[in-house]
Amino acid sequence: MLLNHLQNGIETARMIWSRLPNAEDGELDVVGMAKKSDSSGMESLDYEVIENYAYREEQERREKLFVVYQVVLKWFVALLIGIGTGFAAIFINISVENFAGWKFALTFAIIQKSYFAGFLVYILFNLALAFSSVYIITQFAPAAAGSGIPEIKGYLNGVDIHGILLLRTLFGKIFGSIGSVGGGLALGKEGPLVHTGACIASLLGQGGSTKYHLSSRWLQVFNNDRDRRDLVTCGCAAGVAAAFRAPVGGVLFALEEVTSWWRSHLMWRVFFTSAVVAVVVRTAMGWCKSGKCGHFGAGGFIIWDISDGQEDYSFAELLPMAVIGVIGGLLGALFNQLTLYITYWRRNYLHKKGMRVKIIEVCLVSVITSAISFGLPLLTKCSPCPESEASSGIECPNPPGVYGNYVNFKCHNEKEYNDLATIFFNTQDDAIRNLFSAKTIREFSAQSLLTFLVMFYTLAVVTFGTAVPAGQFVPGIMIGSTYGRLVGMFVVKFYKKMNIEEGTYALLGAASFLGGSMRMTVSLCVIMVEITNNLKFLPLIMLVLLISKAVGDVFNEGLYEEQARLRGIPLLESRPKYQMRNMMAKEACGYRKVVSLPRVIKVGDLVSILRSNEHNGFPVIDHTRSGETLVSGLMLRSHLLVLLQSKIDFQHSPLPSDSKGGSFLVRHTNSEFVKPVSTKGMSLDDIHLSDDDLEMYIDLAPFLNPSPYIVPEDMSLTKVYNLFRQLGLRHVFVVPRPSHIIGLITRKDLLIEDSGDSATVELQSTSSSGA
Repeated sequence: MLLNHLQNGIETARMIWSRLPNAEDGELDVVGMAKKSDSSGMESLDYEVIENYAYREEQERREKLFVVYQVVLKWFVALLIGIGTGFAAIFINISVENFAGWKFALTFAIIQKSYFAGFLVYILFNLALAFSSVYIITQFAPAAAGSGIPEIKGYLNGVDIHGILLLRTLFGKIFGSIGSVGGGLALGKEGPLVHTGACIASLLGQGGSTKYHLSSRWLQVFNNDRDRRDLVTCGCAAGVAAAFRAPVGGVLFALEEVTSWWRSHLMWRVFFTSAVVAVVVRTAMGWCKSGKCGHFGAGGFIIWDISDGQEDYSFAELLPMAVIGVIGGLLGALFNQLTLYITYWRRNYLHKKGMRVKIIEVCLVSVITSAISFGLPLLTKCSPCPESEASSGIECPNPPGVYGNYVNFKCHNEKEYNDLATIFFNTQDDAIRNLFSAKTIREFSAQSLLTFLVMFYTLAVVTFGTAVPAGQFVPGIMIGSTYGRLVGMFVVKFYKKMNIEEGTYALLGAASFLGGSMRMTVSLCVIMVEITNNLKFLPLIMLVLLISKAVGDVFNEGLYEEQARLRGIPLLESRPKYQMRNMMAKEACGYRKVVSLPRVIKVGDLVSILRSNEHNGFPVIDHTRSGETLVSGLMLRSHLLVLLQSKIDFQHSPLPSDSKGGSFLVRHTNSEFVKPVSTKGMSLDDIHLSDDDLEMYIDLAPFLNPSPYIVPEDMSLTKVYNLFRQLGLRHVFVVPRPSHIIGLITRKDLLIEDSGDSATVELQSTSSSGA
């Protein structure tokens, strides 16, 4: 009977394996269907509001009630983002904790009879979860691989990468994270939760998904990239708040790490979203404490309460704490460099061999990780239980599979424990809780901590970049807390003071490694304080973060910046390059010929221009009666494609449509020109035009952007860079220095007296003189 089930399982595995694609450079679009890889998988976003004739006409028709409705809807969507991200985090955590609980319960039950059988079950359980994760990613949602933070950072910087905010990416991220984290791989679910929150925010911002017929028309109000960017920012903050139960840290993470452009009123909505997430998560944890969530209990949502730890610190301890900062900077920079090299090799050599190679790689890493985490504790000698007071609440030893320190694993004596099993053969959350624990001096030996540090550091480097959702927050905390505890052991032995806790140094080590790798300061400092519930260590965390970031910056950039550059995401950093100071705007233009369009253009000529180049913006040129050339504005490629597909604006005459002195007749709404997020949008090949259509004309005046940003040709490139980044622009016109000035605007000219009636708005400069 058992043999028949085994044969059926093998046949099923062979059938699934045979269906996997093995294309050299294919990428999966839908289940079982391969598509050709597209090197142009990125496109700039239009954060600028195009105030064309159609936009102004639509704004004039809207009443103040619509403006109020739009503001209320923004807050309502922020509420939905918080609730949705909170529930996604709850589902992921409950699933991961239950899978881990079932895995350890089954393994510990079997090893009572046979350690070899328990070893096989442990490996197979982890392998099944890891395989489910990589199968989901390769077959269903390729964009869900990795942490997703570099891609989201690129989106908020103005780069839209195809596929990163789709509905299938959201599901791939959720279920892929459950498999990869539950399978015991050396990665976390916190980075993917940031991507999950961004996907939820994007889908709510565009009213759902039209592809899967899950859309709501009354939510489809945010039809420009700027509003959508604000919602995605709320989603990023919600993801951090849900992952760490750190609402303030989530707001600061969005401000410091992922956004390039910030508005003061956006801060309120981001803060509100994070607060909602905190309430949802807190409510769920209270409900789960009653035992309704299976194995989900103290673990899952990360909080390591060390408020009962070290009360104070002396001036002499600042030196070893500074040393922890230096170690964190060095190991963090090394981690970034190693992952950069390995990821580059994967992308350019290994992963080009097909989807099967990606699956084999993840399965191999899973087997190695499981063998190390199970096998090394077997080779470790057990230690006798320390004497502890009854009031401390610390039990030694704990039976296998029970939360707490001093785990009895392969120990012959009942009063012995295996220190390596308490951190290796455990969930990551419980392992960190053990490393942070107070009043457990000499729980770990230096040999065990060094063994774990070397092995887990290596596993984290190798696992990062595989085709599964992978975060680096929790692995970074585990690495840092290990060498931090080592330094703490040395301090306790050297200073011989009773009030020094090794767990305090483990906390500082965790902060130092994250600072040395991710190069975050303010947000990471607040997150560490929130997840440890201890404000006393705030100055110390600030100290090690500043040192680790300074040391790491000497060698390379942060982890997310390095990965973004490797993926070819053209991020505009906060500061322009030094060489730009000696360059002018016209030098940045190069010597490429500008492709411009006349105001009224023949359809056939327009199609020919669109086919002959891949530009996304075209200057529209008009001529006066005296023959002088005027720049009428900027026309986007996506808008041109909409006009070609609709055909309702075609005209037989080559003259402007308002040549008789009348106004334009606009038959479109702004929502028709909006490209869905993270998709390639419309293509010229999707538009079918007859020979008669090609002979007709289009007047572009009602649809172009009549007021694009223009800079003189001799403006320094540094100034252009700052203008481009701070305003979130996509195109800037470079023109010869103009010879006429029609006026000068000062701060006073921008101050407006509003009496409540738009007809009585008066500029301050009309009643006062001087600048």
